[in-house]
Amino acid sequence: MSGERRIGVLGMGSYLPPTVRTNAEVARGAGVTAEWIGERTGVLSRHVAGPDEAASDLAAHAVRAAAEAAGIDVADIGLLVCATSTPDELGPSTACRVQAVLGARNAVALDVSAACSGWLFAAKVAHDWLRVSGEVRYAAVVGVEVYSRFLDPADRGTAVLFADGAAASVLGPVPAAEGFTRFSLGSDGALADRVLIPAGGSRRPASAATLADGGHRVHMDGRTIGRFITDVFPRLVTDALEQGGLSLDDVDCVIAHQPNPVLLRRIGADLGIPAGRAAVVGDEVGNIGAASAPYALARAAAGRRLRTGDRVLVAVFGAGMTWGSALLTWSGAPALPHTPTHPSAPEGVLR
Repeated sequence: MSGERRIGVLGMGSYLPPTVRTNAEVARGAGVTAEWIGERTGVLSRHVAGPDEAASDLAAHAVRAAAEAAGIDVADIGLLVCATSTPDELGPSTACRVQAVLGARNAVALDVSAACSGWLFAAKVAHDWLRVSGEVRYAAVVGVEVYSRFLDPADRGTAVLFADGAAASVLGPVPAAEGFTRFSLGSDGALADRVLIPAGGSRRPASAATLADGGHRVHMDGRTIGRFITDVFPRLVTDALEQGGLSLDDVDCVIAHQPNPVLLRRIGADLGIPAGRAAVVGDEVGNIGAASAPYALARAAAGRRLRTGDRVLVAVFGAGMTWGSALLTWSGAPALPHTPTHPSAPEGVLR
């Protein structure tokens, strides 16, 4: 199509709330030990939003950092897409809240709801919008979750994994040899009840009964989700490589959703992903849903593991069920954290 532009990442930003919840703290409520959490999940710590912080607050910090990294003003953002499954409220969109906090007066703001796959789904929306638009030059795409408000501390299947955080990217025109290619997205609504927050929507509106039965907490069928991830992650990697005419040796970095570092490392090893090429950051932050993949990308960029021209394979999967992949040729985009503290944790690489 004439007038189409190549779209890539111009800057990355992230934000983690300063409060850190350790495995020892989580273990007490979940009826397990800190050692059990570390051995089963690989998660060492997770960040928790303060009482005055909502999803939009975390997201605004991350978008501001991404804009600074990209060298643009927030007023230059023409499209703001927020991916979250823990919005400030059912309506309006959390993206509109982020827009107001930032003062991004020129942005069209909207949400994308695809759970842990959300950032890549949102990036696809922004990519296609920018590619053919002569009016919008820059888009901000942010993934954010505040899962801590929706967890049952006694449920060891969820309380030990899920946490809070945000990560954002600024997308815009890049040279012809760089940017995103070969998005592939999918979903299977027949599995929608395997992980969800069942109450609070139009099917089960908030009531004394839904509060009493824990309907506003995250419910997850861990075994089914584990089998789903074990099946879909290798398939995403294999299909993306085949579509791109590549082998794993041609890929410099694999960015994936971070549901469980132990599981992610095992599957990566089984796939033959070379050591150090898969960014695993769930050790530091737990599962931060739609923010997981962009946070891993931001950490790889900030750690100077990515250089201009590097090939990045992105693979995501989440509730819905949803999944997606993309190939990205890195444009040398910098990354800035907007994080008061960083936990001490192993460097996020596949071992």
